Amino acid sequence: MQAVAAKSGSLLNVQGIAKDIGVSRPVCESWLSVLRASNLIYLLPPYHSNVTKRAIKTPKIFFLDTGLMAFLTKWHTPEQIETGAMSGAFFETFVFCEILKSFYNAGIDPKAYLYFYRDKGDNEIDFIINFNGQLHPIEVKKKSNPDLDDIRAFRFTENNETYKRGAGAVVCTNDRIVPLSEQDSIIPFYYI
Repeated sequence: MQAVAAKSGSLLNVQGIAKDIGVSRPVCESWLSVLRASNLIYLLPPYHSNVTKRAIKTPKIFFLDTGLMAFLTKWHTPEQIETGAMSGAFFETFVFCEILKSFYNAGIDPKAYLYFYRDKGDNEIDFIINFNGQLHPIEVKKKSNPDLDDIRAFRFTENNETYKRGAGAVVCTNDRIVPLSEQDSIIPFYYI
């Protein structure tokens, strides 16, 4: 659990986790299946379609309890979590958990709607919500002043043959909603 908690928000590398904890890949996969069945982790699938043949096919792993994640990774104080080396991972994990809860609270299975995007050129969108025939890109930044460079990868959604580009957002530490472009806004994390 400690090794998985330290990888929250990153691409799942089963072989790397197995090596870190000194077990075989099959043993690690069985342990990961127990964590999934226990709802302690979530594997976020990558978005891909015919347009995105160059997309990474590996899921991202998220630890679903940020308090337990902090305990297991030995980040014990709010100051450590806010300013430490894992602060971005904690923030992205928190935002992901809130988005996931929104789906569950609405009675919607997120597996059909919630993805991430990353291609072999390292263009990445933290989350893509595929809803009502539109792709809604979401970037998570642990800063208060995102700019257009933070949504550069959103252009991927504009070239999609199947779905239209919907409104996008940068979820961050800003204290108010601010338009960032014609379709995208800065959203305070406490709005989600």
